[in-house]
This record gives sequence, structure tokens and C-alpha cells, in this order.
Amino acid sequence: MNETNKPLADWAIEKIESAYRNDVCLLIEHMTHKLEKDVDVTTFGFYIPATNRANGLAKTFIIDGIGHDLFPMSWERMEGMADIMDYNTTCLRDGKILWARNDEDRQRFVSLQARLKANLQNPPYMYERAAKWVDTAKGILHEMLLEKRLYKVRENAGHICDLLAIAVAYANLRYFKHGQTSQLLELSAMKKLPKDFIRLYRDIVEEASPDAQKQLCALLIHNTAEFLRMLQNPVTSKSPPDFSELANWYQELCYWWRRVYHWCDANDHINAYIWGCGLQGEVEEWGEKFGIADIDILSAYNAKDLTGFRKQAEKVEHSFRAAIEKNGVTLDEYKDIEQFLEAN
Repeated sequence: MNETNKPLADWAIEKIESAYRNDVCLLIEHMTHKLEKDVDVTTFGFYIPATNRANGLAKTFIIDGIGHDLFPMSWERMEGMADIMDYNTTCLRDGKILWARNDEDRQRFVSLQARLKANLQNPPYMYERAAKWVDTAKGILHEMLLEKRLYKVRENAGHICDLLAIAVAYANLRYFKHGQTSQLLELSAMKKLPKDFIRLYRDIVEEASPDAQKQLCALLIHNTAEFLRMLQNPVTSKSPPDFSELANWYQELCYWWRRVYHWCDANDHINAYIWGCGLQGEVEEWGEKFGIADIDILSAYNAKDLTGFRKQAEKVEHSFRAAIEKNGVTLDEYKDIEQFLEAN
């Protein structure tokens, strides 16, 4: 700690020892979010309380134009940071103990730092944590798409950039020591990045049109999600899919095609569309799982003429049947009830 910080550090420690000796576990210095020009005039970051009485220690104040905040952070939140579940990873990783109630409290903090370090070296776990931030960004985008206020659109766009940057850092087994500061500079030094991530991040920040900003955010989320999906499920690690599983799925789902055909033949565009949406979701999920490229049904939908939609649904169904048969699996199907009863 720089000597210019000593008066403030001494003040906080004296306050604890004189009035909160048994109510505070640790006083922590955390500097990485400070501006470089303020590092020499800043001290403590937060304290970890032992009792509710420690709330009386909390204080905000300003000295020479610089705001200070002596605030509590619980052991539970420290545990969350150790498990990469809290936004402010750096508060634990880069925190330094200024004062400890006892060796047990000191060792508990050091042990959590070690747990955090171990988690940062665990790729599957870090990919999982990264995916959680992508999910959070998706939720923000859903709200953003309906937002009309320009300042809220811009705020949400910034949150999306920030959270996705954290996800990318996690995928590289890293975190942002300095929070939101100079994220693009740190990202440029990382080995693994989603497609066009840095360009899209910059474009979002520089975009004046809220509608264009929404589109850019959607693309950034898509690219990041795809990037994580490939990391979590690399092609080289996949075992050959079991097409008997696909056959069982098709034998159940073939009735969905029957519904779509029925409503197309009845020229009921609403029922055809709604059942088609359900079928599209299933086809996309299982097609991806079994490497079937022909999965697009809804692009052919036309409310005024369902002919092309029906033909496209038939084409996709044929692709699934052909994939099942090509891989040596015979569908469990019968001409009529008599044939079924005879066989079963």
C-alpha cells in the first residue's frame, strides 16, 4: 500500500478495532477499478461483516473530489465470486487483506482465492459460466427489442457488450481485472474470439440508430452463443449419433407432419402456421443433433397459398426418413392394424 494511503487505512482499521472488533471479519483493499491517476490516493475497498452490527461501519464520503465507499460484502457473495457466479470476480481475485479479525478469517479468504484460481483453470466449468452470461444478454435483448426510449436502448446495448465480453474472457479462462475499462484491448490479446466480436462490439458503441443497434446486438449474441456451443461440443469429441434414437423421435413426431398436411389441405393458414412452428423447432433441434441439413420448413410459408409450405414440409420429412434408413435403422411402421397385431 502506498504511504499516501496510510491515513485513510489507519482510520478504517482504528474504527474497526475501537468499535467493531468482533463484528468485522476482514478489511479488504481493492484497487483495480480505480483510475490510474487515483490509485495513490485511494485505500480500502470493502469489508466482510461478522454480525449485522457491522452495518454501522459502512460510510460514503468525498475527499478532495474523490468519492470513497466503505461497504460490506458478505461471505456468501465471496463464495459466489469463488465459483465465478458474481459479476465482480476481481474483488476476490485481486483483493488484499488490510486487517483480519483472526487467522481463521484470513485463511478463509485465501482459500476462496485459491478456489477461484482453480475454477479459472477449468475449461468446461468456465464455458458453463460463460453460457450463463450469454443467457443474461439474451434476456436483455428481448427487453431491448420492445424498448422505444433511446437512452434505454443505448444502455442495454452497453450491458450486452459488457456481459458478452465477460463470457468471451471466461472462455479464454480469464476475467477482466479492470472491469469495463479497455475491454477491447484485453480482448484483442485473447486467443479465442467469436466471429467479428471486436468489430461488432465497436460498431454497437458507435451506432447512432437504435434499430441498427438492436440488430447488431442480436448478431453479437448469436456469434457468441455459436462460439461457446462449438467450444462446449467440439466436432472431434462427438461420438457417432444413434439413429435408432432419431427413429423413435420420428415415429412420435410424424403425427405433427400429419397435422400440418391436414391444415394445409383444409386451407387453414393459422392452424398450419402454429403447428408448423412447433414442428420447425423439433426439426431444427434434431436435425442439428444428427447432421441433417435440410431443416427449413417455415421459409416456404405463405398465408395466401399453402401449397409450397406443404411441399417443403414433405421435403424435410423425406430427408429425415432417408437419414434414418441410410444409417441402417428400420422404422417400426405397419400398413394397418391387422399387420401390427400380427407382428406384436
